[in-house]
Amino acid sequence: MSRGREAPPAMSNVTDEFNAITEHFSPRVIAMANGQYFKLAKFKGEFPFHAHADEDEFFLVHRGEFTMCYRDREVVLKTGDFHVVPRGVEHRPRATEEAWVMFVEPAATKHTGDAETEFTKSIEQQTAHLQT
Repeated sequence: MSRGREAPPAMSNVTDEFNAITEHFSPRVIAMANGQYFKLAKFKGEFPFHAHADEDEFFLVHRGEFTMCYRDREVVLKTGDFHVVPRGVEHRPRATEEAWVMFVEPAATKHTGDAETEFTKSIEQQTAHLQT
């Protein structure tokens, strides 16, 4: 898939897409619109602190609960809740139990922001299922 040119199929089922995810904190691109990737991930455990210098991130909880941790506060998000992390702000998702989360970010955004960690997945890994 070439960035910014091709888009995943326009029709799919969110639950089926979540069920295809086998690793926690491993994003799966399900759609692209206006240069934004719509991604799903299962959160469980603690993700490293990171920031995105130039991009805001939108998170929507489909199932479960997770906490968006900031250096100075925490925001608890439950099923149906959404939250925007402002650009440049360090944050870290944390989930005690598995949470199913959709997030939206510009196609060029690295999901681990300025941090290179064991959780970092290339866009090719995040879109591999679209190549078959």
